[in-house]
Amino acid sequence: MDKISGETYDKYIKALTEISKAITSDQYLEDILKLIVMVTAKVTGVDICSLWLIEESEKGKRARLKATQAIDPDYVKDRVLTMNEGVVGFVASTNRPLILENVLREPRFKEKEMAKKLGLVSMASVPMHVKEDKVIGVLNCFTTRPHTFSETELNLITAVANQAAVAIENTQLMVRTKIIEEELEKRKMIDRAKEILMAKKGLSAEKAFRWIQKKSMDTRKSMKEIAEAVIISQDI
Repeated sequence: MDKISGETYDKYIKALTEISKAITSDQYLEDILKLIVMVTAKVTGVDICSLWLIEESEKGKRARLKATQAIDPDYVKDRVLTMNEGVVGFVASTNRPLILENVLREPRFKEKEMAKKLGLVSMASVPMHVKEDKVIGVLNCFTTRPHTFSETELNLITAVANQAAVAIENTQLMVRTKIIEEELEKRKMIDRAKEILMAKKGLSAEKAFRWIQKKSMDTRKSMKEIAEAVIISQDI
């Protein structure tokens, strides 16, 4: 990766613009994550870029590999690290970047066999921030030859990571909002169907609900679909 040029900065601005557009798009999160790693690798000139997201589990927080433009099956397989494990865990838990000139010499880097197979040498790993310095993930950039990441390059990668974090956070919020809206719509529909059944069949609220539930099980349709059918039959 050569010294950052004016042309590269132009590409960098275009990259941020692409990611910004993704924030307000209807793309699924998976598509946005793929876009982020592809754009980051292209702009920074690194050989492999990978993106890890922090998720909650029964045993606490952990990081999961969510996207990479690498095609080697050893790299794209499902991988999870705890917050105390590997470079990703260190960067996520300390909320600060880590630069390695040779991953094979770094005790924190746990996947040395994979690095040998893919020819990975140098690495820049940066936390992905949203508001109030909340870390939602880690962005890793690898080169296949020895490289010393400059402060300018690190700032560039960090800027892309933070812009990506906003896109991811907004997308997750939109998904959660959509799920809540769908659940509210479902409840309203079932409540309306219950009222119709109570009036038509003289059922109690509980028995009307059980009627919808049983129809759902018997027909293998969702309760929302059954409720909608009840409401439509009433309107006809």
